[in-house]
Amino acid sequence: MSDVFGAYVHIPFCSKRCDYCAFATFTDRHHLIDTYLEALLSDIAGHVRAGMPVCDTIFVGGGTPTLVPPSALARVIATIPRSATAEVTVECNPDDVTPEMMRIYADAGVNRISIGVQSMVPEVLVSLGRTHLPANVTRAVDAVRSSGIGTFNLDLIYGGAGERLVDWERTLTGALALDPPHVSAYALTIEAGTPLASQPERHPDDDDLADKYEMADDMLAAGGLLNYEVSNWARLGHECRHNLLYWHQSDYQGFGCAAHSHIAGRRFWNVRTPDRYIDLVQANESPESAGEELDAKARRIEGLQLQLRLREGVPFEALDGDALPGVVELRDNRWVLTQRGRLMANDVSLRLKD
Repeated sequence: MSDVFGAYVHIPFCSKRCDYCAFATFTDRHHLIDTYLEALLSDIAGHVRAGMPVCDTIFVGGGTPTLVPPSALARVIATIPRSATAEVTVECNPDDVTPEMMRIYADAGVNRISIGVQSMVPEVLVSLGRTHLPANVTRAVDAVRSSGIGTFNLDLIYGGAGERLVDWERTLTGALALDPPHVSAYALTIEAGTPLASQPERHPDDDDLADKYEMADDMLAAGGLLNYEVSNWARLGHECRHNLLYWHQSDYQGFGCAAHSHIAGRRFWNVRTPDRYIDLVQANESPESAGEELDAKARRIEGLQLQLRLREGVPFEALDGDALPGVVELRDNRWVLTQRGRLMANDVSLRLKD
């Protein structure tokens, strides 16, 4: 995938900040929405004039993209040059989704929706700080399907305080009942600086997380969804092409505050706040905050670490897989993580040969 190119657009506005979230999101800057979207249009136009490649994938994330007027977001998406077969994804809060919103997105070329479900159990949603009801997820999926948008993802989180194994099973059963083409299931992680970080009594237990991961893999596989990255399952042909772009170290341009980019081996990221991003773009200055460039060896190791997380695994010579029975298995002369191995992916990556 080295010849593909993508764009990421960050919408930093939220109505409520979840206490596990470390992303650049803001609940008190809604008065900046219109100005921020205009800054995005200007920033994108400048990159297009400078020769930005046509995009094979576009991903609009946040924050909560569905908080901004759908027609205004459609205008931003339309400004980004894309190929005829490009994948165009928008993250959506199920509370916000309406049939009209989905029709506007579809008319703008959006062909993939990622719905922030997290859980299908009301008590668990409350413990995660989420505001939507499970019934809204069903309505959101119905709206996506009625719009003609071709595929969608359900985004789940396991390990919230008080979530029992039976609760997680209920979430998986509810998600599968919606017949999704793609499911992402992430273990709750503790990020420094978040409210959750200072509440150890609410931190997830590693053994509990492992049990829930195995349950997810078994149930999703039984439902026809194949694991293609440690935390992602899809029907064949419905894998997220934008995320694969990241995992294959391809190039992408980020737009908006805190958005990351990767061009020709160099990673860089924008200033964190929407206020600062707007000011810099309006002044015709770069919103870039900092960056780094990996040397060839570091880039090669990072590439192997990313490959290890994928269904295709790593080349035979990159790992002494015989020393890891039950953790990796040999397929087509490549070492691939087993279900147990996926739980130990970070540890296995330390054994990769440079």
